[in-house]
Amino acid sequence: MSATSPVPAQLDLITEPQHYHDAQRWGWFSVLSRQRPDGGRLRQSSYPLSYLPDVTAAAPRDRDTYISQGEFKRPNRRVLNLTRIGLMFLDIDPVDGHHLDPDQWAMRLLMACKDEGIPAPSLIVFSGRGYHLKWLLQNPVPRQALPRWNLAQRNLVERFAHLGADANAKDASRVLRLEGTVNTRTGENCRVVWLDRDTVAGEPVRHDFDSLFDELVDMPREELRETLQKRAKDGPKGNPFQMVKGGKYGLRRFSQRTLAWDRLEDLRKLAELRADSIEGSRMLFLHWCLNFMALAEPIKANHLHYEARTLAAELAPGWSYHDCDLSTQFAKAKAHARGETIEFNGQKYSPLYTPRNQTLIDTFQITADEERQLKTIISKAEAARRHAERERERRRKAGAVDRGEYLSQAEQRREEAKRLRAEGKTQIEIAKLMGVSERSVRSYLK
Repeated sequence: MSATSPVPAQLDLITEPQHYHDAQRWGWFSVLSRQRPDGGRLRQSSYPLSYLPDVTAAAPRDRDTYISQGEFKRPNRRVLNLTRIGLMFLDIDPVDGHHLDPDQWAMRLLMACKDEGIPAPSLIVFSGRGYHLKWLLQNPVPRQALPRWNLAQRNLVERFAHLGADANAKDASRVLRLEGTVNTRTGENCRVVWLDRDTVAGEPVRHDFDSLFDELVDMPREELRETLQKRAKDGPKGNPFQMVKGGKYGLRRFSQRTLAWDRLEDLRKLAELRADSIEGSRMLFLHWCLNFMALAEPIKANHLHYEARTLAAELAPGWSYHDCDLSTQFAKAKAHARGETIEFNGQKYSPLYTPRNQTLIDTFQITADEERQLKTIISKAEAARRHAERERERRRKAGAVDRGEYLSQAEQRREEAKRLRAEGKTQIEIAKLMGVSERSVRSYLK
């Protein structure tokens, strides 16, 4: 290279996604980018997490580029395929104060967190126009706990609505602008403007999800559970926070959203068990899966058709259907999301279906062997069997022994008492040697 040749500018490393994506874990993340710097459609690509450093280093900096916040088990970012999510976030588009620079806005947002009694975020990102507040979690929230994460997110967005929090940017499949890339609407670069570092480790501060949840829902989980139980008694059956009774077999109580999510998971598991014979019941599975997904509300109702395509491909690869086949289901989901209800026998219900377990067992003709592999769609007999197993385990941990072991030990004590008696010991002496009562010795010797 000659002395007059220009030296390429060194690009800053993009490190922000590494705070909530772990390249050592199994899973996928997605990146969306404009086809051209001057516009064009957004194009999405998905990559294994192990590719994270290379993908972010190669990401185009001169156009709108976004990255998924959650991690997925398949190469797409459908919430159905969510594996885990390692943060909570806000997307704020300021409703006023546009004259403030990013540093001033960061201080304003930190003061708002203090006013709301919410811990300061781990970091604040200037998106080129708005701001992303991110609370990194000590442990990622798994897909099973998605309904609780969604509830916390809803409350978080509501708390900051007065500052311009985007009510649509609260789902686990959300993408946000990638650090180091340009916002073509303003020409500003997306960058981290505030970072809360641990004074000892030097790493960004991470938060316990349960503690954040208790802060965001305005009450501890136990108090929330009692409130939901009261709403279940006093409110309409369409209440999304209604607690569903667990029954007499020691089963835990569920919120309606959590129960719906778990039933969706059960039907997906059942479809997996029947993969070789599902052809004649594909639409039945798809109908009920979408019904429970709409009840769980992990996404906006008008995005349900995207999840339907993912579900269809999962249930039967290569299967295609027409959207009109599910038009009634989509309409019911949107009505449910708007808070509409239907009245029957003086009670108000969601327009979606909320069947009993036995109804689903009969509809899908679920066998006892299949029930054992499901979580919530189970009969009373299976619930009783699981309760008996839990009770046996509880007694075992408390030091109790099972009947066979107890009888074996009793036989050994009888033989020991007879041996001592044969040696000429009195009943009082035997009782002292064995550490039992004289009454027990008399019983052993009979």
